[in-house]
Amino acid sequence: MLKTAKFAAICVLVAIAITALPIRAAATPQGASATNDDRTFQIGSSNTVTADPLVPRPHQQPCVVQLFSNFQFVNFNVQSYQFTPPANCPGPWEKVVFTADFSVTAGRQFDRTAIVDLAFVNLYFGTTPEPRHNLAPTWHVERDVTDYSALFKNPQSGNVILGNIVNSTFTGVISGSATLEFYQAHGKKNGDDAGRPADGVYPLRQANGNEPAFLFTPTDQLATTFTLPGNVERAYLDVITQSQIGDEFWYSCVPNDVANELQSCGGTAFREGEVSIDGQPAGVAPVYPWIYTGGVDPFLWEPIPGVQALNFVPYRVDLTPFAGVLSNGQPHTIALSVFNANNYFAATATLLVYLDRDSQQVSGEVTTNTIGSANPSVQENLQTDASGNVSGSVTTGSSREFKVAGFVNTSHGRVDTEVRQTVKFNNVQSFTITSATYVQDITQATDVASTTSTRRGPAVFEVAESFHYPLTLNLTLNFAADGSVTQLAEASQRFNHDLHTPFFASTTNNRVDSIDTLDLDSSFHITGNTGQKSSQHYSFFNTRGQRYDCLLQAESNALTSASDGCSETITPNR
Repeated sequence: MLKTAKFAAICVLVAIAITALPIRAAATPQGASATNDDRTFQIGSSNTVTADPLVPRPHQQPCVVQLFSNFQFVNFNVQSYQFTPPANCPGPWEKVVFTADFSVTAGRQFDRTAIVDLAFVNLYFGTTPEPRHNLAPTWHVERDVTDYSALFKNPQSGNVILGNIVNSTFTGVISGSATLEFYQAHGKKNGDDAGRPADGVYPLRQANGNEPAFLFTPTDQLATTFTLPGNVERAYLDVITQSQIGDEFWYSCVPNDVANELQSCGGTAFREGEVSIDGQPAGVAPVYPWIYTGGVDPFLWEPIPGVQALNFVPYRVDLTPFAGVLSNGQPHTIALSVFNANNYFAATATLLVYLDRDSQQVSGEVTTNTIGSANPSVQENLQTDASGNVSGSVTTGSSREFKVAGFVNTSHGRVDTEVRQTVKFNNVQSFTITSATYVQDITQATDVASTTSTRRGPAVFEVAESFHYPLTLNLTLNFAADGSVTQLAEASQRFNHDLHTPFFASTTNNRVDSIDTLDLDSSFHITGNTGQKSSQHYSFFNTRGQRYDCLLQAESNALTSASDGCSETITPNR
């Protein structure tokens, strides 16, 4: 009885949740759109709102190219558009910004995954808010795509992938429009080596051409074979791995041998993106524990969604130690997989290459590579009493340090690059399961510390970067004698990123905290919710004087306050 009730309740919540898509979300009142200069926060509104800042722009009017306008998404057909570079802004560009405005009509609808690509290069990946019978959310998203400028020099076709079911039951119609804003470069800003965009932008694509790739098992790959220019000096891979279906709540999964008694998904709680070149490990891309707007309890995320739920931030893997190998004129296969994928992950990846512009051919090799394979540990500390009650914990951890080094002989001499990285993961799940109660408390953290050293002759340039992804999710389900269920859910998510170079440092902190009690009847239909409170605090600072600090608070599924900093925009770098 307990197992049936727990599984049925979770299935209802998962069904409510089916996934959605990314980019920077700016707060917008219903019926309005955000601009870089003016953002409005409607106190008392339940419309979707985030504290995420808008992309900083130069102080000039951009050339705006409309990618698509008023597309409606009522089925699973891929919609296409045509892009033509702006005639009045031929480039180079100091800044290129992708923007999109979406809405969904009032009614019933799942959260959905949304992707916008251009020539199969991902420009946007995120999810959509869920509507209610009296709520039609609108939202605005942005992404700085300046690094992808090479992609925008020629006419290209693009796709919008936003599958949606509209029928007599699921009535919410999603609509959207998107643009690219081009800001002309002045002087040599856009041509300086340190800040210039990539010279080549290449998508990883499956043989069947589908985007995103669906990685159902650990052996499934998003892989593409490239023959790159002979003068690659630096290379990076932008990665997004989005959990779906059985893997949507991967951080709540446990080892297969206890999955049934704990009434949970299997495969353990560890997932990790893994990058390879020609079958050899080349980098690691941690998976962020996004929770979409239907996940766990849809009222947790109204009006403030989870961290990056509307705007996934790609993780950039440094492949520069392989630049000499990638330049040797031979075909090379770059691939992305997900360790422990268990049905399934949606994945996109974009290769960025920077060329030695004063040479047609460079040479080099990889001198050190100690990445190896992930080897997570699992500790089960569970007890079952004579009545069948289960209590205890399951701990899953992974920790490894590695170094990848290589060199390139360029027109300006030999350049050595060494990437040293420590990747740590820890997930502790505590359980109390009785005939009337199911408690699952999850405490998880992913930590990445990376140092990249670049040597040119006697000069050494070092960049240190760290990421911290903590997640706390506590669930208490109480089953009444009449079959009804109450679920108390408390969630806390953070995204912390620190960057340090000899001349620059920045800190980004994004935190969302939510609590709600959900009520379901004996058929596991949602009948209401109580005690909802949530907040988002987004802060940013760098040593060039840019800063941003925004705190949003909500109660009873309506926005109650927005700090003064929320109406400010980040000024361009000085």
